[in-house]
Amino acid sequence: MSISIGKIMVTEREGINNMNELGNKIAKKRKDIGITQIEFAEMLNVTRQTVSRWEAGTVLPDIDKISDIAKILHVSCDYLLKDEVSDEEKVVNGTISRLLKDTVGKTVKLNFFDGEADPDLFYPDCRILDFEGNWMKVEATTRKGKIEKLIPVSSVLSLEIKGEE
Repeated sequence: MSISIGKIMVTEREGINNMNELGNKIAKKRKDIGITQIEFAEMLNVTRQTVSRWEAGTVLPDIDKISDIAKILHVSCDYLLKDEVSDEEKVVNGTISRLLKDTVGKTVKLNFFDGEADPDLFYPDCRILDFEGNWMKVEATTRKGKIEKLIPVSSVLSLEIKGEE
């Protein structure tokens, strides 16, 4: 079974084995920190019904919401998207090197490994907004307008910082 989350394809073998798993994780962590569906929805600028559908496993959150959900729930994106990551497991120091952390806020050109390029980020320069676990949140201006994307760091072959000597 494969689930398409934005541009990320998650298969049963390597990721969420069903939509209920992600919903269960969201519901459990939300309840653990003591916020209601309404409060959670307001923090994410979605409706309570949307949160209810996520938690019931009938729909998946948009990929651009995953990073925000993870921050609110105090978990990593890996915890939400992968079965084998526990909520207690913290990102190992050094997973995102100091060199990469220094690119936050800078405009870059991303080069992807063959077959792993995100079509929305193939040509435009983008700005790195943040790193979360093994994920990179970027912003780019495309033909569709300004977009934010969450992409796996492992898909990036190299990056070129724009506007620096």
